[in-house]
This record gives sequence, C-alpha cells and structure tokens, in this order.
Amino acid sequence: MAEFTPSNPDFEMRVRASFERQAVMKLIGARLTRVDAGEVEIELPYRGDLCQQHGFFHAGITSTIGDSAGGYAAFSLFPVDASVLTAEFKINLLSPADGDILRAVGRVLKPGRTLTVCEADVFAEKNGESKRCARLNMTLMCLHGRPDEG
Repeated sequence: MAEFTPSNPDFEMRVRASFERQAVMKLIGARLTRVDAGEVEIELPYRGDLCQQHGFFHAGITSTIGDSAGGYAAFSLFPVDASVLTAEFKINLLSPADGDILRAVGRVLKPGRTLTVCEADVFAEKNGESKRCARLNMTLMCLHGRPDEG
C-alpha cells in the first residue's frame, strides 16, 4: 500500500461519521471495518434479499460497497472543508459473488486537488476462502468548500 498523509489528522473519525450517515449502508447492513489513510474496508454479511435469482450477491450490491470503499479511501485524504462525490467508475465482475460475506477494499492510487483516482476490489468469502469477484476503477471528486456534515 502506498503511504499517504491525510490533510485532516482526524480523518478516521470523519470517515466513520460520514459512513454512519449513509442510509443505504444501513439499509443493506454494511459495516465499515477498517479506515487507514488512503485505504478503507467495508464488509457486508449475506442476506437473501441482496441476491439475484441464483443466490449470489447482486452486481448492484457488489458495486455499491465497492463504490463506497473507494469513495471513503479518497475522502480519508481530503481537507476538513470538503466532501466526496463519485465522478465515474468502471466495474469488472470477475466471478459470481458467492459468499457468506462480501468485503470491499478501496485504495487511493493517485490523490489530486480535485480528482482522485482509486481502485476497489470486492471479495466473496465462503468456508474460510476468499475469492475476488469484482474490481472497480474509479475517479472521485473533492468538493472543496462543501463540508461533509449531517
């Protein structure tokens, strides 16, 4: 992992507070499990209502936690007076999201003043094994002068 210096020393508290305000994360039951400068991890336990017709996590759910993991990885480096917004992402679905839990790991590749480039890998974990099921490449926008507050 690349070493990044966040502009806000309280970045972890800020990321966690923002995550708690995301209604969609509550709706699907996602948990923020790790916050480092430039890297964030989100886990989502299996629920049948989050799956497609074959019992695999739905691609929309897979992309939702991947998007949030990458977004919060970028946000962890942003200044205190800024918030984050996804500008774009591309997802490659590599295998069925067949697991008891999904784990998304978002990482900053290149921070910038306005645009930050990130990647996120999503893993399906089942029977003690972890298999990457998706990769997202994304661009996040730093909204200067627009604090991320409730």
